[in-house]
Amino acid sequence: MAKAMIIYGSTTGNTESTAQTIAEVLAEQDIETTVKDVTSASMDDFDKDFDLFLLGASTWGDEEIELQEDFADFYEDMDSLNLNDKKMAVFGCGDSSYTYFCGAVDAIEQKVEDMGAVLVTPGLKIDGDPDDAEEDIIEWTQSVAASA
Repeated sequence: MAKAMIIYGSTTGNTESTAQTIAEVLAEQDIETTVKDVTSASMDDFDKDFDLFLLGASTWGDEEIELQEDFADFYEDMDSLNLNDKKMAVFGCGDSSYTYFCGAVDAIEQKVEDMGAVLVTPGLKIDGDPDDAEEDIIEWTQSVAASA
């Protein structure tokens, strides 16, 4: 059975809700999934036996890309990782009225790709309430699951 790790940072609960929906869909695809709030995650999690890592963060700021506050430190700490050939996918919530709509997704994707990870599908960007994008989340997660 394939195993996946979801690590997310959420301030308003939207990214957490998205992470839970993703976990449910992965479970339906027979993928054992561990979900962690970024505040309880560590760099050691990347050394564990997971077939797939999913990272989620919301985006703040109009002047520049600002990662969700709890995820920002984790993002910086990732510099110490060896992500060569690790399968990854990135998701996030944001507001399309901002200049950098879901810019955290782009920043995380760029970072992990530069570090040798394999992005299994383009990032998922949720505009506003994830309940309004449930079909998009399910479809995206099914494409991620197919790569595990």
